[in-house]
Amino acid sequence: MCRNRFWGVAGAIGSAYFAYLTYLRVRDADFLWPHNGWALLTYLVWTGLALGLVSETRCSRERVFFGLALLNLAIGFVFSLWDAAPLNYARESREVALLIWVLAAAASLATLAHPKEASIDGL
Repeated sequence: MCRNRFWGVAGAIGSAYFAYLTYLRVRDADFLWPHNGWALLTYLVWTGLALGLVSETRCSRERVFFGLALLNLAIGFVFSLWDAAPLNYARESREVALLIWVLAAAASLATLAHPKEASIDGL
């Protein structure tokens, strides 16, 4: 992401899309997480992928982005697994997920900024 602007933009668009979907759920008071096998498997696979990507990053801005994505996917996995979660916990987890997706979009955009290269003559 830090070396290829395409992935920074793609990460921001994807995170903004997930933030929008989460916002719609919060707005519509749809706080419950899915509790079926496909949802659990999907969250498990994506959490594993994000965990692998955190370890393969090239810069700290990428680590922040993938760390936020990992945290959000882990929240989704836990609440998909926890079918007896109280409604207020589910609501708060959706609100936290919205915040994390917004932060992930911002972190992805931060990977677009490249620090200036130091020149040989110091200018």
